[in-house]
This record gives sequence, C-alpha cells and structure tokens, in this order.
Amino acid sequence: MEVPPGDEVHGGIEGLELTELKASDGAAAFMSSVEPAELLKCLCSDSLVTVSEGGRHLGRFSVTLEFTWRAQQPCLLLHAQSQGAIEDSPCGTTVTAYLTTDLEVLEEDYHEYVKLEGHSLDKRCRMVQHDGQMLMDKVTTVGEETTKESVSYPMSVLRGLVTEGSSLLLMRLFNLRQKVPEHMTFLSLDKGRHIIHTTFSELGLKQFEVGGESVEVFGVERVVHSVEDGPTTWHCYFLADGHLASRVQVGSPVTMTLLKLPSQVEKGFEKIPLVLEEDMQMRSKFLDRKEELMADHASYLRQHPEIRALKTSSRSPENISSLFPVVLLQNGA
Repeated sequence: MEVPPGDEVHGGIEGLELTELKASDGAAAFMSSVEPAELLKCLCSDSLVTVSEGGRHLGRFSVTLEFTWRAQQPCLLLHAQSQGAIEDSPCGTTVTAYLTTDLEVLEEDYHEYVKLEGHSLDKRCRMVQHDGQMLMDKVTTVGEETTKESVSYPMSVLRGLVTEGSSLLLMRLFNLRQKVPEHMTFLSLDKGRHIIHTTFSELGLKQFEVGGESVEVFGVERVVHSVEDGPTTWHCYFLADGHLASRVQVGSPVTMTLLKLPSQVEKGFEKIPLVLEEDMQMRSKFLDRKEELMADHASYLRQHPEIRALKTSSRSPENISSLFPVVLLQNGA
C-alpha cells in the first residue's frame, strides 16, 4: 500500500486486526530467558562469500555484533551487509539494529538497493521505539519517483517481535544452546509492514566442508510468512564457536558460504606476545587508560543511580554487572 508523501497510517495496516497474530508463549519465554553471559559468547564477526551454483563469486555477506550505548542505555549493535550483483547490476542490503539483552528491538534501519541502468530501485525503512509505540518510516525510490509511508504499532501487540537484525542474533543463541525448542513462533513484519509470523525449527547436526576441512555444523530453519507473498524459507548453519558457516534461501541458486575457518585465517600470522612488564611505555599507557575508564565508569554510575537497581533484578547480578567493563572498553578504545 503506497500513500502520497506526508500521508500516514497509524495503528497498523487497514484490513488487519492487531490482535489476530501473537507470538507463542514458548517464543516469548525464550527471549526473556537469555542471559548476558550467553550474549558475550555471540560477539563474533562473520564474513561469507556469495556463490552461484556454478561456483562463481557474486558478492559478500558480513555480520558484526558488539555491545554499545544508545541513549545512555547499554545494548547490542548488530550490523549486517550483503553486497553483490544481479546480471552485472550492483545490489545490496544493509541492516543496522540496536537490541536489548532480551532481543527487543530499540531501533533498526533497513536499506535495500538495485542499481539498474536507467531504472534504479532504493528502499529504506526505519523503525524506532517511542512512547510505547513502534514507529516505522518507509521511503521507496524508483528512478526519480519517491514515495513515503509511515506506520505505527503499539508495543503491546508486538510482544515477541523478531526483525531481520534480531533474527541473526536469535539463531546464534539457538546454536549456542545446540537446540531449537518446539513452538518457536515469533512475530515479524513483511515488506508491507504487515504483522506476520516467523517460525524457527531445528535442522540438527551435519558435516560441512570449510577450507578443505570437514567440520560439524548446527542448522536452524527460519520460515517467514507474508500477507502479500508466499512463505520464504532460510537455512542457516553455524560452527560450534558461533560463526555462521552457510546461509541460503531455499530454492535460490545462490549460497552464502564460509571459505575459511577462523583458525585457518589466523595461520600465517606470527603472534607476538605482549608483555606489559617489559614495555614501560606501553605499561604506562595501559595504566593511564585503565584509570580513565574506571573514572568514567564511576562517574556514569553516580549520574545514573537507577543502574544499581539492576543488582536486585531477577537476573544474576554478576552477569549483569560484567557487561559494563566490556561496553566501556569497546567505546573507549
């Protein structure tokens, strides 16, 4: 549904009741069960190559995940990018998402483009939480014609929402536990921003060849339903250390695959041990930086006493408090 620039649709899409679809209880329970210690094990970067059936390299797919701050709130930042070509026409997709430790989406930007000769297509969609609502703005440009559309949903109807960005983290967590529980039905949004269902199921373990070596991988299937189109099925396989080994849309002739194991990438690079006690200049910089980070941390806690309330939450205090030094080091490095 396209609307002229400036027109808005609030509270959902016409013809679709907001209460029709819900996430399963098991899906919502899984999201709330995630521990900070598990998220720390998911902080790895992936770099895959997009390959055709004939073995031709068509592009790249990458994912990074790290702890950061958003509006003075610790959260996770996920950035995924796919770049390639369709019949020599450049195309790509970029997703940037800010997520809470419960996998709730605070903000997500989605950008998709295809640069055809004389007929380019550019789609951008931004969603952000504000005052109990999920606000979404979509801008579509076809050639020189641009249309805009705004939609909002109350957060109360989006319990168990999984987006393109958060689904990548969710599958890493399934891999970490080596199990996808039954009845993993979440809410999602299709390209028309209708509320839809997306389901996850376990594909199990299998042998997979990476860089000439046979390794065991764990598979997760994601099925994305749509109001406008039929369901889309994705199969993703992960290494035991959390790295994505393969990603493919069922029925597509294109596969995203890992060419080398992380251990193979490290080969050929001599690791020089860093001994602070023997390098006085480095040790001095380290101590100065350590004191600076500790001072920043203490100052932040004084300005935000509500953070101490985390100590009394149902989560493990040790796990929660362990996030802060990680965040400070990554933002201060």
